[in-house]
Amino acid sequence: MLSHFAAIDFETANYSPTSICSVGLVVVRQGEIVERIHRLVRPAPNYYVRRFTEEIHGIGFEDTCNQPDFPEVWADIAPCIEGLPLVAHNKAFDERVLRQTMAAYGLEWPGYEFLCTLQAARRLFPKSQIGDHRLPTVCRYLGIEFAHHHDALADAEGCARIALRIF
Repeated sequence: MLSHFAAIDFETANYSPTSICSVGLVVVRQGEIVERIHRLVRPAPNYYVRRFTEEIHGIGFEDTCNQPDFPEVWADIAPCIEGLPLVAHNKAFDERVLRQTMAAYGLEWPGYEFLCTLQAARRLFPKSQIGDHRLPTVCRYLGIEFAHHHDALADAEGCARIALRIF
């Protein structure tokens, strides 16, 4: 059983993977959620695509124009996840966003191990049984209370609760 990890979720402002505008993090130790962190981030590049703001997460320029940039936010978050594997629902997206954003700011990649609840759900729950493997669907299938999809903290918590059940 995976009992120590951090579930992470990023929302982006536009099509650039470096345009993080929100990060949600849920730290799990000894199988219990011990910390929840949500931070808004001034994205780079700092513009929003309407499809993201209106249809997906609802965060806009006014919400983040006075927020700290990624290196400042990451300096606060990194100590909380030191030595922990990271878990994401669709690690391909979240790991790419984190790697490319760190590279864009000249931050060294510390070798985070990423696990994926989406891939695990696809292996464990046939599509004929579950319908699809989206985060809300997997939560519902496992009886996990979930609301506010594409809120970074809500997504990270949903992912953490899935990981506690299937890893």
